[in-house]
Amino acid sequence: MAAPMLLTSLRASRAQDSWPPVFEAGRSQFTVVRPRAAMPPMRLQEPNGRDTIVSPRAGRITLVNFWATWCAACRLDLPTLARLAGSRPDRLDIVAICTDTKDLRKIRAFLGNLAVKDLACYVDTYGAVAQASTEMFPIIGMPITYLIGTSGRVEGYIAGAPDWLSPEGARLLQFYREQT
Repeated sequence: MAAPMLLTSLRASRAQDSWPPVFEAGRSQFTVVRPRAAMPPMRLQEPNGRDTIVSPRAGRITLVNFWATWCAACRLDLPTLARLAGSRPDRLDIVAICTDTKDLRKIRAFLGNLAVKDLACYVDTYGAVAQASTEMFPIIGMPITYLIGTSGRVEGYIAGAPDWLSPEGARLLQFYREQT
């Protein structure tokens, strides 16, 4: 009788290992996305006006964060993401994209009031995010962050301003870093 229970327990623990650890932010929780679509390259603009193409790098996790200048929670989220970017530059890419305005002066002023110097911020000048949001990045809240795994595929998202520097955030990032 003990052997069947042990086998059931082992199967359950293996099934749990295939799912990411719980990561919450207020009323929101990291949500796995299926099917896992590949993140396309996006043509964006830096706040200084320079055009750039953003795409995930193989073997690295990318967090794609959507924010707005009117968003109070974004004022909390962006500095946390900047600290995360500064603490793990060799293992993690963070892309923060402004979705509400193309006014570079307004965006620079907004970012200048926050401690975000280590954060790669961009503007959706060419509508790349608008197009991608209907295909793979639904913006269901603000801010919202999508996690792109090491294979370049969208793994999941979390809305709100989670503490990525918490032990739970570190466990989630480590889980996806170990996925192949």
